[in-house]
Amino acid sequence: MGGVVHLSTVKLARGFLVCLFLWGFFSLSYAARSGVSKQKFEVKKHLNRLNKPAVKSIQSPDGDIIDCVPISKQPAFDHPFLKDHKIQMKPNYHPQGLFDDNKVSAPKSNEKEMHIPQLWHRYGKCTEGTIPVRRTKEDDVLRASSVKRYGKKKRTSVPLPKSAEPDLINQSGHQHAIAYVEGDKYYGAKATINVWEPKIQQQNEFSLSQIWLLGGSFGQDLNSIEAGWQVSPDLYGDNNTRLFTYWTSDAYQATGCYNLLCSGFIQVNSDIAMGASISPVSGYRNSQYDISILIWKDPKEGHWWMQFGNGYVLGYWPSFLFSYLTESASMIEWGGEVVNSQSDGQHTSTQMGSGRFPEEGFSKASYFRNIQVVDGSNNLKAPKGLGTFTEQSNCYDVQTGSNDDWGHYFYYGGPGKNQKCP
Repeated sequence: MGGVVHLSTVKLARGFLVCLFLWGFFSLSYAARSGVSKQKFEVKKHLNRLNKPAVKSIQSPDGDIIDCVPISKQPAFDHPFLKDHKIQMKPNYHPQGLFDDNKVSAPKSNEKEMHIPQLWHRYGKCTEGTIPVRRTKEDDVLRASSVKRYGKKKRTSVPLPKSAEPDLINQSGHQHAIAYVEGDKYYGAKATINVWEPKIQQQNEFSLSQIWLLGGSFGQDLNSIEAGWQVSPDLYGDNNTRLFTYWTSDAYQATGCYNLLCSGFIQVNSDIAMGASISPVSGYRNSQYDISILIWKDPKEGHWWMQFGNGYVLGYWPSFLFSYLTESASMIEWGGEVVNSQSDGQHTSTQMGSGRFPEEGFSKASYFRNIQVVDGSNNLKAPKGLGTFTEQSNCYDVQTGSNDDWGHYFYYGGPGKNQKCP
């Protein structure tokens, strides 16, 4: 009869729809599961690349595991250009300079130069012939936006002091308070950096104090070597102050990374672990602690070497990693950087330095002292024509000075969000 549908046909249609729904559900479920398992596989593969077999492992009181890895098995040698590289255990030349750290008199007796200030040393040391490597955990990688981006800075994180468009810099989410020199050829830089533990508002923000050695334009081809201390919950999973290095040869796009999280930097020192916690840190109106960092270009081999403290030569960045820095740096910057994510539409309260403005001075504001550059004759010299730069001086500021004890120095930093920095 017209208009009448047989009951079996309805059941068949319903059955088909149920099957279709179940097929779709299980397909999506499988896709989700395979997506998760693919990510887990990628993470595991990356962890195997980074975490090399260790001679021994040391549990640090802050939760880190430090692996003592044979020097020839470190991540640097995953680089195709380093397969047959002969490790240079010490630099051919060391810069001669104005300030010997042992001779620099401190302004107050409670200021201390730290002796191998890393927490993990309480529970052991790595033997000669090995290097200490902070073990990367699964959670570390999972906090990154992708496995590929783990251990890398976001682009546009270098301050460009003479930018005609400061608003553009603010939009990048990074803010700075720095001193800088440019207009010459620089073969290294040095500074003694006051160490604090600034408070971070959001997990995806950080606060750091560092030296930048820069070459090339501020476009796609920027070369940068960086070292200092940082607090970065995203990278390390906590709010500890940590020693770090960074490098890039293409403006933070594909090359480079923090510490030993990719092939590049060759470590030769068995005492200091990149990315490990620094302790103790300075306190407001209390004991002050600082670390000395020197980066210089060996005139013979051309590699860029890094020294920590008075005698800990950590290792080197081979010159082939770079284009412009193969010869020299064209700009040196010293100072602080924070990420301002403006998550609630207001300026972040993430602190820079001690979280205090420069005018508060010693034991309250953070400082860089004895800042120097290495010239073409491999001598440490006072910087000429030192400039300063900050995007918003009401949020973070910088003030320079000079005297016989501290040479060229500056105080820097601030609290971020305040009445004048909403």
